[in-house]
Amino acid sequence: MGLFSKRLGVDLGTVNVLIYENGQIVLQEPSLVAVEIGEDGDERIIELGQPAREMMGRVDDEAIQIVRPLQNGVIADYEITEKMLEYFFSKVASRLNFFKPTVMISVPYGVTSVEKRAVHEAALAAGAREVFLIYEPLAAAIGAGVPVNTPAGDMVVNIGGGITEAAVITMSNIIRAESGRVGGIRLDEAIQAYVRAKYNLAIGLPSAESVKIQVGAAVPQAQELTTEVQGRNIANGLPQSVPITTSEVVEALEDVLKQIAKVAKNVLANTPPELASDIYDRGIMLTGGGALLRGIDTYLTRETGVHVYRADNPMIAVATGAGRSLDNPALLRRMAQASILKG
Repeated sequence: MGLFSKRLGVDLGTVNVLIYENGQIVLQEPSLVAVEIGEDGDERIIELGQPAREMMGRVDDEAIQIVRPLQNGVIADYEITEKMLEYFFSKVASRLNFFKPTVMISVPYGVTSVEKRAVHEAALAAGAREVFLIYEPLAAAIGAGVPVNTPAGDMVVNIGGGITEAAVITMSNIIRAESGRVGGIRLDEAIQAYVRAKYNLAIGLPSAESVKIQVGAAVPQAQELTTEVQGRNIANGLPQSVPITTSEVVEALEDVLKQIAKVAKNVLANTPPELASDIYDRGIMLTGGGALLRGIDTYLTRETGVHVYRADNPMIAVATGAGRSLDNPALLRRMAQASILKG
């Protein structure tokens, strides 16, 4: 790695992109791009990141589309992902720094070689000098401070925007892992569907996400919270506001949370006995944006029978772990041997 090269850890998520450098998160932006559709069908990017998010639900879908170029943790639109990464890299690069960055990018454990190669090539095309890849559960564990290089078994459940991954890790290796295409977006969609069914009210995903953040929970809470949500009455088409409580959100999220719990339980069911014993003693670390949902640690503890605890900064764990791994030569060599690095 070049002496003067910037070194970046990148959490390339379905909902957000986070970039870590020199001990801190230097960028956190929505993985969204606003694309204008010309009369000839050509696409032109007009906004990226937060400005694109602010346009959601407020533009004519025929003229301007808000695109998620990443789906379920992998690239769905290569060209737009490349342009998005190029934009984010330029935001964190100093104008005085003429050296291209070396980047470590997270990918889901279950990605194919083709999907890994797409991430690798998109990052190079976006301006990276050198690109390494790391599996998300391993990056999350490193970022959360789990001692992954010991013989003892540790387990991490990372709940992202589009995917939930559970993995058992020992000696910096993933021994058992499983992914489920369920995460924060599915939680938002469940709230959206619940409000539509119960109140005949159509709300956008940003509004559903706001409800989740303000009053959402995985289990009933001692203090019942209430918020107002605005939308369009499906019957008469007029704007309307209704109150939503924590208990209602708990009910709305029940089915999606069962799917998240199933991912963790499937991994536990296939873990070797000695490592399972370690996990029972040490507990399960919870990371990702989904870990911020009130009571989800309690819910997963109840479902798995193993103590589940939330990382101190679950949202940034993957990006932090990706960045820190660049400073670990032994880990880099191990991943290279496992063919995860360099696509």
